[in-house]
Amino acid sequence: MTESSVHPALWPAPHASGPVDATVTVPGSKSVTNRALVLAALAAEPGWLRRPLRSRDTLLMAQALRAMGVGIEETVSSSSSATGGPDVTGEAWRVIPAGLHGPVTVDVGNAGTVMRFLPPVATLADGPVHFDGDPRSYERPLHGVIDALRTLGARIEDGERGSLPLTVHGAGALEGGPVRIDASASSQFVSALLLSAPRFNQGVEVRHVGSSLPSMPHIRMTVEMLRAVGAQVDEPETGGEPDVWRVSPSALLGRDLTIEPDLSNAQPFLAAALVTGGRVTVRDWPERTTQPGDALRELFTAMGGSCELTPQGLTFKGSGRIHGIDADLGEVGELTPGIAAVAALADSPSTLRGVAHLRLHETDRLAALTKEINELGGDVTETADGLHIRPRPLRGGVFHTYDDHRMATAGAIIGLVVPGVEIENVGTTAKTLPDFPDMWTGMLGAGA
Repeated sequence: MTESSVHPALWPAPHASGPVDATVTVPGSKSVTNRALVLAALAAEPGWLRRPLRSRDTLLMAQALRAMGVGIEETVSSSSSATGGPDVTGEAWRVIPAGLHGPVTVDVGNAGTVMRFLPPVATLADGPVHFDGDPRSYERPLHGVIDALRTLGARIEDGERGSLPLTVHGAGALEGGPVRIDASASSQFVSALLLSAPRFNQGVEVRHVGSSLPSMPHIRMTVEMLRAVGAQVDEPETGGEPDVWRVSPSALLGRDLTIEPDLSNAQPFLAAALVTGGRVTVRDWPERTTQPGDALRELFTAMGGSCELTPQGLTFKGSGRIHGIDADLGEVGELTPGIAAVAALADSPSTLRGVAHLRLHETDRLAALTKEINELGGDVTETADGLHIRPRPLRGGVFHTYDDHRMATAGAIIGLVVPGVEIENVGTTAKTLPDFPDMWTGMLGAGA
């Protein structure tokens, strides 16, 4: 049986004939879109989400909230900027809160935000909410959320697995209060509890009691978005206790929110400039953001590029050389696949640290990156908490994705400079970047 008969069609990764020169528009942030959907669904009044990301993960979130009774209307709209800037036009979602109800079944796919953010919401529903998903979702940890919700007064049936499938028996309210959790496996455990906490009778006090928390920028994103809709949040960064977050019970405001571009999804396009010695501008890069992808400016500059932030966006230029890097990516773990791909093409070794939690993502990303880069001739070894990458001349071959969108984009980066790379199931990029293949070939066409 041939490879292509076992796996979805292979996509020949486009090869760059010279330096890339392009301007790209990256769709909205998945992390911001799904947090905004939850907060808008729990608000006391309707709100707008403008330029939301339409991808598998965000559509699963919207579908789940609709099933529980929330109104989400999709329109093409225009609104004047509150700061006197240009009008914001494009797709918008009008979110109309309603009484949450069961019985319903929610399909989480393999979306960490959906499987973790919605069980706390389901405790507020009147009736049972059953959660199920892709086979891989059964392997991803949920114990932090399940155990915490039980402590706070919820009734949950999960067969004592600490994972999907599970049923939350919503009682229309949750008592809330203090809870201790180990969120070292995923910062989403903390965010999940904080997002629904204003609707709990006592709010919540979340105390992390495990080893270091990964992906702290995502928790900061959650806190800022809560405050933007009127929630009171005390956190470590504002003088609170270390690893303790407190959210007071309150009504949430409906807001008119324009979603930022997804900076982590900008990574492959910036990497294209770096590995080809070219130039790429990503439109509308925010001056200030809590998105982990903003760290790419510093990381990719250290690997041999340079960048300039202007009112139009971020312009990144490659120098024609790629340097190895020694970096702790604990706060920005989702950037690891793209950085590993660039590091495999560098002129010196790289060590990527602080990302042991990636073994629990859409796939075991550390094992997957090691296997796929090595099968193209690379020299990657796993460490206890990351990867060590020694650059070697790479060759063409099949780059498997394991239904992981960031594996697909990592393979595409390598394919820019290594002829003959074929990406298995590039369609998995629809999880967060539905038009990736067309955007990728369009970027190369712009530089042709």
